[in-house]
Amino acid sequence: MNYIYFALLTVVCWGTYGVCMHIGSSNMADKENGRIMAFLWVGLAYFLTAVVAPLIILKLKGGNIAFWSYPTKGWQWSLIAGTLGAIGALGVLLAFGKMPSPAYVPVIMSIIFAGAPMVNAIVSTTKENNWGNVKPLFLLGIALAAGGGYLLTKHAPKPTGPPPPAKAEKS
Repeated sequence: MNYIYFALLTVVCWGTYGVCMHIGSSNMADKENGRIMAFLWVGLAYFLTAVVAPLIILKLKGGNIAFWSYPTKGWQWSLIAGTLGAIGALGVLLAFGKMPSPAYVPVIMSIIFAGAPMVNAIVSTTKENNWGNVKPLFLLGIALAAGGGYLLTKHAPKPTGPPPPAKAEKS
């Protein structure tokens, strides 16, 4: 069951992803371009984590680092997956730019993290042609994810009045 540990690692990383992304983008001190600059830094982190680290690991393990020598179907689908991930990260930042206040970060992330498993379940089941094997509890799980996402979105703690006045900075 080692896969559970890796799944939980992903939960922690992705669960803190939105908060960190919002903090980073809002601290860029550029209302117009700060979110895109934050996306650029996310891309740099992806490059270091997903390009440099695997090359080092492959080299240390004696693996083939000539990525063009792998089957076309494998690298094409992996490239599509990476593109979808990057577009999703951009979507998070663009959503942050449209939210009325930072209190809406949990709302945005709840929509994403409740919606993504539902999309995954539907796409995976369709791809594997497994609709004939679907049990009612699977459908209940999708409904509960939708309901949970709705409840988190509808009842997330949000400010009720006008924002507090900004504190004057000390010089």
